Amino acid sequence: MKFTAFLKTRGATAAIFMGIFYAVAMLGIFLPGYTAIPGNVDKLPIAIINDDAGQNGAMIAENLKENLPFKDIETDITNKQALKDLEHNDLALVVHIPKTFSENIQKGEASSSIDFTINEAGATVVSSTMNAIVTEINSQLSTQFSQQTAQGVLMNFNVPEKQAAELAEKIEKSYVGNVVTINEIPDGMNHNMLPMFLTMAGYVGAMIGAMQLVGAFRASRGKASKTRLFTYVQMAALLIAVVSSIIAVGVAYLIDKPSGDLFFGIVGQQILNYMVCFNFTAILIFLFGEGGMILNLPILLMQTIANGATITRDMMHSPYEWMSHISPMYYSVQAYFANLFGSISPSPYIWSMAAVGAVAMLINMAIVAFLQKPMPVQVSETEVEKKAAEITA
Repeated sequence: MKFTAFLKTRGATAAIFMGIFYAVAMLGIFLPGYTAIPGNVDKLPIAIINDDAGQNGAMIAENLKENLPFKDIETDITNKQALKDLEHNDLALVVHIPKTFSENIQKGEASSSIDFTINEAGATVVSSTMNAIVTEINSQLSTQFSQQTAQGVLMNFNVPEKQAAELAEKIEKSYVGNVVTINEIPDGMNHNMLPMFLTMAGYVGAMIGAMQLVGAFRASRGKASKTRLFTYVQMAALLIAVVSSIIAVGVAYLIDKPSGDLFFGIVGQQILNYMVCFNFTAILIFLFGEGGMILNLPILLMQTIANGATITRDMMHSPYEWMSHISPMYYSVQAYFANLFGSISPSPYIWSMAAVGAVAMLINMAIVAFLQKPMPVQVSETEVEKKAAEITA
């Protein structure tokens, strides 16, 4: 057999196709998706709340609004509501100028600060970007107000040494930026990526499981009715979901050590994640057989960007943003962020994920009912002998 003949075999041609297809799909999906960083940072919504009774607050609020690289800046909102929106990741940053800010600045008190609040329980790019921006803002404001204080208190150079030292300290502390981080995530990238990795583990396992179990469904046609075989497929998937989820969460606890009281909630979500992803990926396999697996790959790659672990919906390009609304991975990742690190209920994301799974299962049931050709159920020799014995008796 010549090498050229070997390359024409089904296995070789399939390997060549997959090598090219996967490279094109991965680069063609990842590279455009990540152009949103930092290009779409300006799409992140933030809030600037000025409660200052003096003039400094209004001046700072206006300067921030004009100079910060954000198009969506809310100002007509209370600090309480803004912080609530931040908890739900509807805002990326909350800047609050307190009521006594101008008064404290004039006195040179260290309490003259602006609160910059960031939520870490969300997309990693958002929290890191906001931290960098806040650091730059605080540096500029500190310089600005130190200069203003110096002009106001050092008009007389003939001051005693002790008083000069007090004035110098007063200048240095005229402004102190107060960075507030809510829902802090422990140090280590493994913690930041845990919601995505748990989700990916369930999704990839479910996708491969869908290929194998739908293959078993097709191979078993004629041995039982379509309804019974479909039920067996779902039961087998549920069994795999329970076992694999317990093991996956166990590994996560060995390495990341989340809170013990979250264990059963995380296991429950992982089981749901597996079943939803199983039915979601099984649609194309029921329709196209093994060819459906090829189509599932770019959908998986697209969801690694659209799941919200790295960038938020506000930053995503339109195709990825659209995918996030039907993606089980998006809702799973957000639910894990809320459950593991957040202070809000993961229920809305859980219900959304369950809805995606329910729709996917209904589609699979319709495919099996209307597109799969019925086959006569073959009766085994053992069953024939049993029936013959019953008739004879």
